[in-house]
Amino acid sequence: MLEVTGLTIAFEGENGQEVRVVDGVDFSLEPGKTLGLVGESGCGKSVTALSLLQLLPKPAGKILSGSIHWHGKNLLTQTPKAMQAVRGREIGMIFQEPLNALNPVHTIGKQLDEVFLTHHSVSPAEARIRTLEALRKVGIPDPKTRACEYPHQLSGGMRQRVVIAMALACEPSLIIADEPTTALDVSIQAQVLELITGLQKELGSALLLITHDLGVVAQTCDQVAVMYAGRIVEYGPMPVIFEGPRHAYTRGLLASIPSLEGPTQTKLPVIDGMVPGLADLNPGCRFAPRSTLPHQQEWLENRSPMVEVGSGHWVESCPACSGGLVRSG
Repeated sequence: MLEVTGLTIAFEGENGQEVRVVDGVDFSLEPGKTLGLVGESGCGKSVTALSLLQLLPKPAGKILSGSIHWHGKNLLTQTPKAMQAVRGREIGMIFQEPLNALNPVHTIGKQLDEVFLTHHSVSPAEARIRTLEALRKVGIPDPKTRACEYPHQLSGGMRQRVVIAMALACEPSLIIADEPTTALDVSIQAQVLELITGLQKELGSALLLITHDLGVVAQTCDQVAVMYAGRIVEYGPMPVIFEGPRHAYTRGLLASIPSLEGPTQTKLPVIDGMVPGLADLNPGCRFAPRSTLPHQQEWLENRSPMVEVGSGHWVESCPACSGGLVRSG
């Protein structure tokens, strides 16, 4: 249903120079399935998600190349009016920070009413009935009262439930969840994730889950795409990647997860160093500055292609980071 090919996105940097924040990203998503897009903060996950709905900040952000095919049509060639019909009705998005996603000067009810008035031929009274039902569905108590309140009057967990209600109001066939539990405490995180996945199954929707929490990915995802510095370095079925990661970055991420087994009071493994600045990235292997393995100059200067190492399991084939995969192409 969704196929992203060669997606490259740039922002205007200092002195007007063009900085690529997403570089040649490929992935696809089938109906009813869940894809986890994983990586550190600043690797390009959220920018990728915003580009799917043409929500990049303009004029600073622009898509240089690639395609985003949604049920066969390229979303990058659609008019603003056509995209307005896609947003919310066909693809719903749960934004990372609910307080920023909601309008502070309008009540919760008015903002939800607008979703139904925009995408359905209903009266204001019918829109309000649907709004109250949407709030009930996401577990908000006393929806009549809450609909008359403003975002700042709700808790973080309640605001996130409102954002989920808005994203799923028109029963979209794809849900994009951009780190939906980042600002919430642990107990509320579990409730929100359970709510999203439960509603996804109820609607039969596909889910693109953007997160840095590998525990969440293990519980919810069918496929995983591991992103580093604007590129996907490993992609494949969740069990395969968790049981047999091939890229050094993926292995580092999995090794850093705390475990209940083994000796206690031991230091967790870490990936040394920091993600390099976007203006200072190698044209070849971008993980090289943090890798413990030596890289030849050729591997730093030339990008290694993705190689399929198993059924649906793809890895960026830098010989140092991928365990000696033979480069091809």
